[in-house]
Amino acid sequence: MGEVREVSISLDGVRDKNLMQLKKLNTALFPVRYNEKYYADVLASGEFTKLAYYSDICVGSIACRLEKKENGSVRVYIMTLGVLAPYRELGIGSRLLNHVLDLCSKQNITEIYLHVQTNNDDAINFYKKFGFEITETIQNYYASITPPDCYVLTKYIQTHTKK
Repeated sequence: MGEVREVSISLDGVRDKNLMQLKKLNTALFPVRYNEKYYADVLASGEFTKLAYYSDICVGSIACRLEKKENGSVRVYIMTLGVLAPYRELGIGSRLLNHVLDLCSKQNITEIYLHVQTNNDDAINFYKKFGFEITETIQNYYASITPPDCYVLTKYIQTHTKK
């Protein structure tokens, strides 16, 4: 009989020395190319951006940007979240998203949002499982992919602030 091997999923921060892994993942995962501002935001986001490793193989990532709102509060924008196809359905995407949601709770960040192409049912359903809701539709958001429209998915997080 075959031996059952425990496979570990681990998360690691993105730094200059492993930024190329994120670039390669993004090329494989997404139909758009990301510019240097994206990668500068990634490096500036600290714990809000992670690479996911499955048995020491880099298979996924989440990249966020912290945004200051007009009232001074901070919200999180998920720029990208993706897992390579052979490694989906193993809880890696959930682990990445839960990491960021936990950070939001700990830092009293009450809003997190992202854009999703309107035909990406898998992503929409994934985020809805975590309590995200479609809050807006933007026509012609994407310049070079079809369909060009996107949904804005938003989750408002309850924080436990002491008064």
